[in-house]
Amino acid sequence: MPDQKSNDPLHGITLAMMLEQLVERLGWDAMSQAVPVRCFSNNPSIKSSLTFLRKTPWARAKVETLFLEMISRDETSDSR
Repeated sequence: MPDQKSNDPLHGITLAMMLEQLVERLGWDAMSQAVPVRCFSNNPSIKSSLTFLRKTPWARAKVETLFLEMISRDETSDSR
């Protein structure tokens, strides 16, 4: 079978990579406003957030959406 490129924009991007980039770009405060969960507002850490997000599908979906919006804005600004 020939190499096929995935149409999934998150293909190859781990949850940890998403969190690290979001925290670096937005910070915990902005993330807790976008996705109101305690692991982002009370003593936040990558480790505690990963644990919570792996167990909570609705919160993970919101984080993935936030990440996709961030990279979409980056691509839009790069094309100008």
